[in-house]
Amino acid sequence: MAQSQHYSQFIENKHFRQESAGFDYVCRNPALFDYQKASVEWALRRGKALIAKDTGLGKTMDELEFAQAVADETESPVLLLAPLCVSHQINREADRFGYESRIVRCQDDVVGGINICNYEMIHKLDFSAFSGIVLDEASILKGIDGKIRRQLTESAQRIPYRLCATATPAPNDFMEIGAQSEFLGIMTQVEMLATFFIHDGADTAKWRLKGHGKQKFFEWLATWSIIMRDPSDYGFQPKPALPLLDIEQITIETEVTDGLFATVAQSLSERLNARRDTLTERCQKAAEIVSKLEGPVLLWCGLNAEGDLLQSLIPGSVQVAGSDTDANKESRLIGFSGGEHPILITKAKVAGFGMNWQHCRQMVFVGLSDSFEQYYQAVRRCWRHGQKHGVKVWVITADSEGAVVENIRRKQIQADTMMSEMAKIASQFFQGFEQ
Repeated sequence: MAQSQHYSQFIENKHFRQESAGFDYVCRNPALFDYQKASVEWALRRGKALIAKDTGLGKTMDELEFAQAVADETESPVLLLAPLCVSHQINREADRFGYESRIVRCQDDVVGGINICNYEMIHKLDFSAFSGIVLDEASILKGIDGKIRRQLTESAQRIPYRLCATATPAPNDFMEIGAQSEFLGIMTQVEMLATFFIHDGADTAKWRLKGHGKQKFFEWLATWSIIMRDPSDYGFQPKPALPLLDIEQITIETEVTDGLFATVAQSLSERLNARRDTLTERCQKAAEIVSKLEGPVLLWCGLNAEGDLLQSLIPGSVQVAGSDTDANKESRLIGFSGGEHPILITKAKVAGFGMNWQHCRQMVFVGLSDSFEQYYQAVRRCWRHGQKHGVKVWVITADSEGAVVENIRRKQIQADTMMSEMAKIASQFFQGFEQ
């Protein structure tokens, strides 16, 4: 009992002391919804905050309003970092809704107001020149090179106003929350894990909340972040229903190898080999589907060889690969957004985050990985608010790949359940919105 009381007191003393370091502000842009205004006003009072909202809830407007408010308050430049190509999308939104912004590539380009730059260019910037920094698609912190992440986190510590904006994090991806907490100066990732979590056995990559610390973790999270699946989580009007999503699974049957049944892959390496063995059949099936479609089509692949074969089989298609130059990536992704390229082939890890492609209602997965996050984000490029039509998705896998589709479905159910619980608990302790 004494040990339990000591631990509880330790938690209380440790992390409910994030003093607000911002300023009072009233959002004036009529384009913002009530829940967006409340989010931004709260974040500005905090000074350093995370806004994690599901896709389509308007995080870009949150980012721009926050950045413009800081620029006006401090009369100093604000930096908004975004993935490649997304910066142009944000700049168009800024112009559309009356914000002062420009794309910058180096420090010499920086002016007053909002300066939008790709993450790839941070080494060309002087962070001491900015009074505020905003990270679009802040989940990138967990995926970028460790050296670059440390550089970004350490450089940002001298900036007084900081905002992380991202889609709602995977409920069991605590590394993402830790990386953002560290960037914002709330608590280091190591400190967060030691305080709230234990790891299972020898696998230090698998962390889970301490049973008696779960509520305290969400209380702590609510002091510096908004995690919103739906505005109704926080007492606002629910978001409109999305159009129909129709997912069709197509299974390529492989040859029998054991006299009766096809050999089914069990491990990740076996699944990768199974994908390679059925590459031609899956790509041919995708090309057959696309040949019957009209209008924009988005094809997601996982292997370079898949992308190359798809491009050779589908007339008029363009491919964006990880090895392409930044200039070529930008040109082709923007071309697809603008209708210049009607058929785009790419990978979820290349273009699966941040892009708004509501003009497209047809996509084909030429195989699946076990990453639920990549699959979810890829689908939501088109199936999101602003989409005026139902979205059709074809998922092409081979019977030898194992239960990869079922694994994704299982993870979807788990994520929905856990995110509902996370939002419910966090919103109970959140005291920032005054309606």
